[in-house]
Amino acid sequence: MEVRGPVMCVLLMCYIFGHIITSHNSCFIEARSSSKYGDLEIEKKLRTINKPAVKIIKTIHGEKYGCVDFFKQPAFDHPSMKNHTYHYKMRPISHSEEKRKRETNNTGFGYLWENGVGCPIGTVPIRRITKDDILGLNSLEDIYTPRSSYNTSTVGTSDPYYDQHHFAVGRTPNKGMVFNGATMELCITAPKVKPSQFSSARLHIQMGDDFIQMGITVNPLLYKDDQPRLFVYTKAGGQQCYNHQCDVGMISVREDYPMGLSMLPASVRGAKTSYFSSFGLIKDKANGNWWFEFGTDAEEIGFWPSNLFRQSSGNYVEWGGEVFTASLPGPQMGYGIFPFQQVRYDAYVKRVAILDDNYNFDTKVDYMESFSDDNRGYQVIDFVKSEFQDAGHIIFYGGPGLDH
Repeated sequence: MEVRGPVMCVLLMCYIFGHIITSHNSCFIEARSSSKYGDLEIEKKLRTINKPAVKIIKTIHGEKYGCVDFFKQPAFDHPSMKNHTYHYKMRPISHSEEKRKRETNNTGFGYLWENGVGCPIGTVPIRRITKDDILGLNSLEDIYTPRSSYNTSTVGTSDPYYDQHHFAVGRTPNKGMVFNGATMELCITAPKVKPSQFSSARLHIQMGDDFIQMGITVNPLLYKDDQPRLFVYTKAGGQQCYNHQCDVGMISVREDYPMGLSMLPASVRGAKTSYFSSFGLIKDKANGNWWFEFGTDAEEIGFWPSNLFRQSSGNYVEWGGEVFTASLPGPQMGYGIFPFQQVRYDAYVKRVAILDDNYNFDTKVDYMESFSDDNRGYQVIDFVKSEFQDAGHIIFYGGPGLDH
């Protein structure tokens, strides 16, 4: 009974200063702070993202997107864009004439929309967001944002809460190398997560302090559901955001391809076939712009101008899983099981490749290293000489999460 007073004081202080809630029965730890945005700032951010739309259309899954004039995308609010010469028909200059003709004649992604077409030509679809979306994403402040595994150490403490980000990836080593792009084919899975957690499978290219990520994430705070959805994430010049949500976000060039697209159906563990999608992040040799390519035909979806980044090429590349824990038990990664080198039973990234400093594709990447910061929750197997037909260099990854 003598310790009740001090305990109550400690709990009160935790509530006031950190909103830290601890429950020993459920091993639940969640750190929350008040939103860094006031009402006026929230309204300003909503106006920045929800630009005036020519029309509102819905995907086949019922999600609303605004058809925004190409030149009114949030990315064009960046100070460096005052005298730009970009337009919605642009594609990488360094592509061959044959590929440019094929892209011009491509019928596109109209099947993703209720209207069978997408937005009108000259506009791009941008997901509409609400005040609650902004408050949710910022309730955990900067600890929630995606990041690289390179600044993460393997677990060296018995405290499972020392870092709430965890990784199981294949990655290039720290050897002063230069990269101008990377590609992958990513198995689509639907890991189980709690509302303030996320679980992503992604390609990550680090450019000094900046980076671009792309892939698939289950992220209830971002998308308000537990579906695997396509995303890109940009960190450049001290700013960072998902998709189009700030002025360093991606510039879309297609009227029919939505960021945040639901990637259902997801693969089923043990099934004879699995679902996967192809991703590429490629630098245009002619001008240094970075392009997001999607699908088996490497369709260009959007780009990042070269002047956004303080470094012109990548110095690290990684492929695989990243989770944000927030509370225990941690989120699943992949299928929620540890990998054991079987395509039917493991989450995987296959046909990984890099575009080297001479703009040649290296499909072996035989110098890659595997990294998991905590094998108790997540593991990875890098399989350079794959025995699986057409898989190329393959990375198996996954895990049930910590505290299971």
